[in-house]
Amino acid sequence: MLFIMLRWSSMLRAAALSIAIAAIPFAATPVCAQQDQSQQPAQVAPPPQAPPATPLQQPAPNQTPAVSQPPARLSPVIVINASHGGTDNGARGPNGPVEKDVVLIFARMARSEFERQGYRVVMTRNDDSNPSYEDRAAVANAYRDAIFISFHVSSTGQIGTARAYSYPVSAPIAAANQTEVPVGPTGRPISLIPWETGQQSYVQASHRLADALQSTLALRFNGSPKVSAQFAVRELRSVAAPAIAVEVSSVSTEDPNSLLVMGAPLAFSIVRTVVALRPPGSSPNASLGPTGGK
Repeated sequence: MLFIMLRWSSMLRAAALSIAIAAIPFAATPVCAQQDQSQQPAQVAPPPQAPPATPLQQPAPNQTPAVSQPPARLSPVIVINASHGGTDNGARGPNGPVEKDVVLIFARMARSEFERQGYRVVMTRNDDSNPSYEDRAAVANAYRDAIFISFHVSSTGQIGTARAYSYPVSAPIAAANQTEVPVGPTGRPISLIPWETGQQSYVQASHRLADALQSTLALRFNGSPKVSAQFAVRELRSVAAPAIAVEVSSVSTEDPNSLLVMGAPLAFSIVRTVVALRPPGSSPNASLGPTGGK
């Protein structure tokens, strides 16, 4: 009887234990796995990535965008003079070529080539007008840094050749003693020189430019001299800047087109020479100057 009661008591405890286990909620993950997860560090969301910078950022409404100023251009101003014009035809050939017309074509070709290289170009005439010598010189003298180039066609000479001239000045004129130096509107002192001696201080610079150009012309046009010459070309006398005259031969040609085909290589030779001595953006004191540079 006692054995039966003990057996019954054991069965009751087992049933109660089964009921208690059944009352525990079912877990999808084993306890060991839950413990392993609880030991791992908490995951932290990464900070938001800033959008990539764009090349140009728009300024805030209350900010003023900075404006970069372009550098000042120091290139010499190229003043191109087509000689003659108007009622002054210059040299005239037997078969039609007229100097005033041919040199205007040459001047326009040179202007295009200079501008292509980045120079500022001013022409003393761009039509069939005839400015005075003083007016032509005044165009160049209006600029602090200029180079004056005058075009001519000879009536004689070996056809297909070209020559460069500079103005001859025998001796410098002593400057007058002055107690006061006049000052211009910009505050810079004004240098007063006689109008007829404007080329006086630029003889060496002009001669250097003419010599350099003549070397190029001799290579480009067969039969041209290798050294430039000095000649009293009237347009050059009053120019207060390096100034040269370029003359091609000649209006006596039987084929007027033989003159015109010289225009492109002539312009190229002139521009190449100026670039070598005074490249765009160079200082006024570079290579060419009032006393010819160093």
